[in-house]
Order: sequence, then structure tokens, then C-alpha cells
Amino acid sequence: MTRDELKKITTSPMYTYLLVLAMASVVGLQGWRTLFNNFAVDEIGLTGLEVGSIQSVREIPGFLSLLVIFLLMIFREHRLSAFSVILMGLGVMVTGLFPSFIGLMMTTLVMSLGFHYFETTNQSLTLQYFTNTQSPHVFARIRSISAATNVAVGAAIYGLSLIFPFYINYLLLGGMVVLMGVWALFQDPTKKDLPPQHKKMFMRKKYWLYYVLNFLSGARRQIFVVFAVFMLVEKYDYTVREITVLFVVNNIIAYFFNPFIAKGINRFGEKKMLAVEYSSLLLVFLGYAYLENRWIVAVLYILDHIFFNFSIGIRTYFQKHADPKDIAPTMAVGFTINHIAAVVVPVFGGLLWMMNWRIPFFIGFGLCFLSLFFVSYMKPTAKEG
Repeated sequence: MTRDELKKITTSPMYTYLLVLAMASVVGLQGWRTLFNNFAVDEIGLTGLEVGSIQSVREIPGFLSLLVIFLLMIFREHRLSAFSVILMGLGVMVTGLFPSFIGLMMTTLVMSLGFHYFETTNQSLTLQYFTNTQSPHVFARIRSISAATNVAVGAAIYGLSLIFPFYINYLLLGGMVVLMGVWALFQDPTKKDLPPQHKKMFMRKKYWLYYVLNFLSGARRQIFVVFAVFMLVEKYDYTVREITVLFVVNNIIAYFFNPFIAKGINRFGEKKMLAVEYSSLLLVFLGYAYLENRWIVAVLYILDHIFFNFSIGIRTYFQKHADPKDIAPTMAVGFTINHIAAVVVPVFGGLLWMMNWRIPFFIGFGLCFLSLFFVSYMKPTAKEG
């Protein structure tokens, strides 16, 4: 992609709008997630089963993302994005004020509702406002800036955790998210000449591969989000500052690496890039299960995080085969499918963890193998540029 083409992307009002909201979402989620396991284990004293249950509740709003279609009958899509970010910020703000199993479950539900509804509209707006060759770069650039934001959040938490208790850190992070969401309410980055989106639920046979890959991706992602971090804290005794450092390293790497993912998608196509992702993750999950060394496991965690970013290929593949009017409703349905397994995996994974901590990672291995199988059904889409 040439400099002029990149400039066209970065000067788009919608790019700026989505970037600010994505940064707000990252501040909220990264702050919440960095503090979560230590808050749950050290402050409240939750077990693996209770942590898994809360993580399952966290995914319920993702499962209900199809309701975005009905909300679009009331709100314009970009406005819904802003309201969702504000709701997320409010959920983060009050998390530390309710240090109990029920309290953490309720505040997690509020935070997650805002996060998942923003993610649904964010993906939809990106695919509507940018072309097939532009969208991988938009997704990748926003992820790179989000990674830099994660680094800043990690550095802030590292310092703040030495000074303030959990509830103050949650208040500060959530308040920042709310302010950025309020800014977005006063912006209008929309165009008037885009195809109007269908405002009804449907599933089309021609999108079956997008649905399947979303389902498997959602299940696999939960093993990473829930049990990889929980393993670091419970099994290898990582402190909140060590987890923070690990997140910072992850995001420094992601900041520099994400643009190459976009270039890879445009040059080699989604099929090859996703095949690389799932093949690599087979080894990562085996490593989680068998390489019992706290430093090696940390390296595997970083690799897991890097390869997850290849998943933007699922969305860009859909864009290349979709009717433009189907984007918003299909994103909502796809996001719901992504979270069907995500609602179940954490709580049942928590039960299996208590039997043998390796079992969730064996499940992750199986999910990667299935994903690799279905990727073989993708049509080549590589386009030089």
C-alpha cells in the first residue's frame, strides 16, 4: 500500500473516530484484565471455578450481540459505539467497589456489555467505510495503536499499584474511558452515500465458513484469556506487576508486528495467514501443557498473543465475499456465534481445571486442529499490493 493510500485511510474521520473509541476500549479492558486475576485471587480469594464462572458471565453480552440489530433501529451505529464505550467505562469504574464474588460478577457484566457492543459496531463500521485492501490495514493499525495504549496502561498500573488500592485504580481507568466515550458523542464521522444496512437477523448459507471459524476462534480465545493468565498467577505465582510487565512486552511486540499482518493478508491471502496461525498455536498449547517452566510459559503466552492478531483475516475474508448490506447484521450474528462456546468454555474449563490443569490446554489444541481443517475450505484471496 502506497503512502497516499495510507494517508487516505488516516485522514478519514471514521478512522479517527474508531481509533479514539478503540483506545478507550483498550484502556478499560486492559486495565480491568491486568488487575482482574490478582483482584480475584488476592483481594477476594476466589477459586478457579469461581473465576471461570465470572469469565463465563463476561461472555454473555457477546452471546447477545445479535441484539445490536434491534438497537440500530433506535440509534445510529456510530452513536451506539460511543454509548457502548461509556457503559464499559462505568462498569470498570465500580469494579473495585464490590469486592465479592457476586459484586465482581455484576460489574463484569456491565463492563462486558459495553465492550462487546462496541466491538460489534467497531468491526461493522470498519468493513463498511473501508475497501477490501484498506480494511486489513485499518484493523492492523488500530491494533498497533491499541497495543501502544496497552503499554501506557500497563506502565500506569505498574506505578499506581504501588500507591493505590484496587478500587482507586479501577475508578481512574474507568473514568478515563467514560470521558473518551463522551467526546465521541459529539462527533459525526459518517457518510451519507453508503449502502443502508439490513436491520433484521438472518443467517446465510454462503457465510457458513465465517460462522464456523468464528465459533472455533471464540472457544480457543477463551482458553487463552481465562486459563493461560490464571495459570501464570495460580501455578507460577506471577504478581500483578509481573503480569503487567508481560502485558507490556506483548503489546510492544504487537505494535511493531501488526502492520506486517495486514501486508501478509493482502499479499498472501487470509487462507495462508490463518493456516500459519493455527499451525503455530498447536505447538503453543502443547507447550502450555507440558513445559512446566515459568519463563518458557511466559514466552508461549507472548507467542499466543501475537498469533491471535492473525484472526483479523476471518473478518477481511468475509468482507471480500459479502453483500455490503449484510455487513452490520452479519457482524452481530458472527459475534454472537463467536461467544456461544465462550459462555460455556470458562465455567466447564474451570471444572476440568480442578480435575487436571492440563485439560483446558488439550481442548485448546483440539480447537486449533479443527480450525486448521476448516481453513482448507477457504478460497484463495491473495492480492498483490
